[in-house]
Amino acid sequence: MANEVGAYFFPEIAVGGFSRIDGTIQFWQRIGALVRPDSVVLDFGAGRGAAQTDDVVAYRRNLVTLKGRVRELIGADVDQAVLANPTLDRALVIGPDGRIPLPDHSVDVIVSDFVFEHIQEPAKAAAELDRVLAPGGWLCVRTPNRHGYIAIANRLIPDRLHARLIRSAQDQRKSEDVFPAVYRLNTVKAFRRHFGSSHYDHFVIPWEAEPAYYFGSRLLYSLFLAIRYLTPPSLSTVLMVFMQKRRSL
Repeated sequence: MANEVGAYFFPEIAVGGFSRIDGTIQFWQRIGALVRPDSVVLDFGAGRGAAQTDDVVAYRRNLVTLKGRVRELIGADVDQAVLANPTLDRALVIGPDGRIPLPDHSVDVIVSDFVFEHIQEPAKAAAELDRVLAPGGWLCVRTPNRHGYIAIANRLIPDRLHARLIRSAQDQRKSEDVFPAVYRLNTVKAFRRHFGSSHYDHFVIPWEAEPAYYFGSRLLYSLFLAIRYLTPPSLSTVLMVFMQKRRSL
């Protein structure tokens, strides 16, 4: 149903399975341009690997799969499910102290896709990511914009209703992939505060992809598309943030 509704508005979906505004394509193409065969990559918040295993679109699935394209792909998560993630070379569980069990400056690229909205302690998480990232390395983040209407609506909905509403709006999404969002590291200002401009060069891409929460309704889909075209970049629903750690610190 979802693909039928999307294809009505974006008929090019018939050519490969994705639209011209697909956020996953945009985000992971840039990551593909940054990684090298000798890169050590950390997938921060790798989980069970849903993006790599559940996506029905082969091109997108291949794009987000870095295993075999880099020297080592390490996945880290607070969820034990990461230990069963088949898309990683190595899996690590982050303990209650928030420490990532990796040496200082041991990672060339950190990727975090729709994870930062769940971070409870931004300062601690930012310090750990900075610790393991090598000078000259890249931190690549895709996350909802706290000022976007999706995040605003999410904060207004009681926690007990989140999973039920998401399942209704996105019937292909599994309940084990739904986590509480707190939106504490989800604005341009927050990124600059926790990853200071004296240490990092920031490149921010506000993004509006296809509507994700429309309950299979063509009318709702068209309404969200209209909102998309009227929304200024500062209020976009998604931020793609690429930060390069400076070599001279």
